[in-house]
Amino acid sequence: MKFKTTALLAAVAALAAANLAFAAKDDVLSHRCYTVAPEASERARIDENLTAFLRMKTARGVDTQRAPGSVTIPVWFHVINKGTGLSNGDIPQSQIDDQIAVLNAAYASTPFKFSLAGVDRTTNSSWYTMSPGSSAEKAAKTALRKGGADALNLYSANPGGGLLGWATFPSDYAGSPKNDGVVVLFSSVPGGTAAPYNEGDTGTHEVGHWLGLYHTFQGGCKNPGDSVKDTPAEKSAAFGCPTGRDSCSGKAGLDPITNFMDYTDDSCMNQFTTAQSTRMDQMHQQYRQP
Repeated sequence: MKFKTTALLAAVAALAAANLAFAAKDDVLSHRCYTVAPEASERARIDENLTAFLRMKTARGVDTQRAPGSVTIPVWFHVINKGTGLSNGDIPQSQIDDQIAVLNAAYASTPFKFSLAGVDRTTNSSWYTMSPGSSAEKAAKTALRKGGADALNLYSANPGGGLLGWATFPSDYAGSPKNDGVVVLFSSVPGGTAAPYNEGDTGTHEVGHWLGLYHTFQGGCKNPGDSVKDTPAEKSAAFGCPTGRDSCSGKAGLDPITNFMDYTDDSCMNQFTTAQSTRMDQMHQQYRQP
């Protein structure tokens, strides 16, 4: 059963009315990720600020390129459930450990490695079904979030509307620090039941947003709409694993269906590009470095 268009439009309208900024919300069955990203003018402002920041660091003789694995991100994992047992969202420590392992494998070529700082478990039926921008999300994050801008707060829950998850961008932190973090469907972690999104790459995808990446198809065939120069232009999201897809004819390269920031199945995703790694590094230095 697919997520109905009317429900999707209602969710978007509610988010717009609330004037909330979050990176992405993911629908298990019909969408990997339905995005409410910054407007083009805001994206341009963020990129201009980033350029100015990098010039400042270069002028001071500071190296802006960090080595793979040189930056440790502490992860606070918040398990929100409606009772004991896996069927109630109370995922075991083994799946949490596996999720951290998936993140470390996915980000191995980037400056980032992830270290589990702590796990807490909260039984709250309202928070368990929280949706983006809801009072339940605000209450949960206000109560549970730990650390500063550099700390990844990862919440597992069972969001309403069939959502896989959502995240905030680095530039959002200053204006709303308590809202910062990533939410994932509990059954999307490795070994979960949300096939074909049950290998942990919902977490990989959403952490990409948390570190400053947009979707590979941001801006459609107007490359680089995602502010990354080495991701081929892509007209729209790819689903499944459509090998050879070329949605922007006349543009260099086939669609980046294996990129973690597309919408394809977990089993299809396996890479970040060099420029994506660079952008995440730069965004982290500007907004998240302690």
